[in-house]
Amino acid sequence: MSVLSNDEIRRYSRHLILPDVGLPGQEKLKQSSVLVIGAGGLGSPVLMYLAAAGIGRIGIVDYDVVDETNLQRQIIHSTSDVGRPKLESARQKLLDINPYLEIDSFEVPFTSDNALEIMAPYDLVIDGTDNFPTRYLVNDACVMLNKPNIYGSIFRFEGQLSVFATEDGPCYRCLYPDPPPPGLVPSCAEGGVLGILPGTIGALQATEAVKVLLGIGEPMIGRLLIYDALAMDFMELKVRKNPECPVCGDHPTVTELIDYEQFCGMPAHDHSDYTAAPALNGQEAEEKTPVPQITPIELKARLDQGESLPILDVREPHEWTISNLETYGAFLIPKGEVLEHLAELDPQKEMIVQCRSGGRSADVIRELQKKGFHKLLNLDGGINRWAEEVDERLPVY
Repeated sequence: MSVLSNDEIRRYSRHLILPDVGLPGQEKLKQSSVLVIGAGGLGSPVLMYLAAAGIGRIGIVDYDVVDETNLQRQIIHSTSDVGRPKLESARQKLLDINPYLEIDSFEVPFTSDNALEIMAPYDLVIDGTDNFPTRYLVNDACVMLNKPNIYGSIFRFEGQLSVFATEDGPCYRCLYPDPPPPGLVPSCAEGGVLGILPGTIGALQATEAVKVLLGIGEPMIGRLLIYDALAMDFMELKVRKNPECPVCGDHPTVTELIDYEQFCGMPAHDHSDYTAAPALNGQEAEEKTPVPQITPIELKARLDQGESLPILDVREPHEWTISNLETYGAFLIPKGEVLEHLAELDPQKEMIVQCRSGGRSADVIRELQKKGFHKLLNLDGGINRWAEEVDERLPVY
């Protein structure tokens, strides 16, 4: 007897007539299990296509709630889901797509303390993360558990895809032995991402997962796909297994999960209590010392009292066009150009530094403090918090 019901056979009929899948292949998919880390931009198409394809058991790790800014790319969630846990929203959508699924939900941050336990029951793992600490964690845990890691990443108009941590193939650390310096690579919230891009990469990740589970085709093992959406260009690079890799090499030195926030010098999630310290790779992580803050309401009160407070906006020009505080004397010098304009700034005069949400402006203040500027205040929460608390006419982005 088939493990598929008559209704399931009808549902998957277009798979069953594929010689490379057939009834045995579809039964294998039903008996397979996949863990997806993240129900966001990449996780959305991955989950939806895996559900439609008939993967029998799907685990989802996510602890976030749906926000309006997610809807531009995270297609598993809808407007009515705003404020709802992503796990609840994703579960409902997936069961609507395919009621024959078994779904496991892990509404927790994915950390070194729980990664191995969560990953252990699954046949493979799909990396839908958006930060380096979790990316290295997923890789190392996959190597230690011998689980294939279907890797994908997105930024602005570019995406990457590969299959790591297979028996004979390289792992993520073979390609990227060390994380980039903290602050070098902006997040999607700072750098932006084309909403369609995660759909493209996520669909490719789901494709690779099905190929690996069925043992068909040529999975992206030892190959890195780089996709440029603007040029509609796909470029492929060879990735070789590094015999000296500290995780998957001939003589591994990383044999248990480490503190990946310290290793990367950055937090892995919004609720992290990470504080900068010497990184485990021997390089000093940038010290994120606190900077003086001023809230939007406090700033508005001082401006209303007639104080002359210059406001340095360190966002990019295209962000300035979305919203700005020009009527309050704000002027624009993008973060990367501030040190070139020191002569235009008065270190003896108190000045407000502002960006979208307060992160970039804090970085600028730290750099200016090294140059002798000690009368700087960071606008806490940036112009988005100003829009929420002071001037609701301004958009939040």
